[in-house]
Amino acid sequence: MSKFFRPNIQRNGRIARGVIGSVCLIAGIILVDFNLWLGLVFVAAGLFAIYEALAGWCVARACGIKTKI
Repeated sequence: MSKFFRPNIQRNGRIARGVIGSVCLIAGIILVDFNLWLGLVFVAAGLFAIYEALAGWCVARACGIKTKI
């Protein structure tokens, strides 16, 4: 199981996930005013993407899916 959680993305991927996470987090905070559940989904996705960026780990790559970044 420790191989699954090993860092598997480089600098460009970390930056991309950080930007995507920040955008999702901001969008989720804005959407909470209009639709609570949709806003919470965006906030959760944003927080997870920020975690991936900080940890240098991508769940898609850990599952064997090839990504460009």
